[in-house]
Amino acid sequence: MVLAVSEHDVGVWDVATLSGRLAYVAMCLAACWGVLTATGWIRRITGRSALRATHQALATFAMVMAVAHAVSFLLLDNGSLAAYQLVLPLVGGGEVRHALSVVGLELMLAASVTAALQRTFYRDWLRLHRLAYVGVWLGAMHAWLGASASGHVAVVWLGGITVLMPAITLTVLRFLPPHLLVRVGVIEAEPPPPPVQEGPTGVRVAVDHERCRHYALCQAQAPRVFRVLDDGRLRYARNPDADQAPQVRAAARVCPMRAIRVDAADAHP
Repeated sequence: MVLAVSEHDVGVWDVATLSGRLAYVAMCLAACWGVLTATGWIRRITGRSALRATHQALATFAMVMAVAHAVSFLLLDNGSLAAYQLVLPLVGGGEVRHALSVVGLELMLAASVTAALQRTFYRDWLRLHRLAYVGVWLGAMHAWLGASASGHVAVVWLGGITVLMPAITLTVLRFLPPHLLVRVGVIEAEPPPPPVQEGPTGVRVAVDHERCRHYALCQAQAPRVFRVLDDGRLRYARNPDADQAPQVRAAARVCPMRAIRVDAADAHP
């Protein structure tokens, strides 16, 4: 028995297929670029700092395509997806792959909306923004389940793996402990501490606020010297105690924007 498919459904299905594939590629690229921007690894590769605007543009395009993909299913005559399932994906007995995509899209939308509030709710924004990683992987699972259901796995296999593997690799490296990153050669090991000298060994700290993007990596290394306030502004001690010199130098090394300058306390400004 052959089921008749209307021309309307054929056209809508083509839009759903194209928008879904574009969303998949864009979200993987956005995840890669976000990791390279936040960690500063792009400077190690190219010698230049990454542009956050590129990450934002990729993420925005991915979400626009994902919304278009979801709306396309609402327009199908067979009603494969109900409107309320875009808000409550686990209600109504919908397919698991649709639920995964909706939850993933909602997480990415939450991360994007709160990004605009990062200067006001910096710490809460940072926690919420990391949920976008979960959204990306839920979206990837939806894409592969959808390809399997439609019999297109063989078609999208090469392209899907090509963009997915770098995103997986960079995300795993993003959250590995520093000593493992040193072992695999992603970052350089910290140089041995200088020999103890008699007399003052303090440092002078200066931060270029035009470069600083308030990632708070310096605060993690030297919390007694650097502090990112709840409104996103950076406060730091310009002449920290001598015992903070190693932590301050470590903070300067991990800053992805190279915004921290550290000089000897007796050096000319």
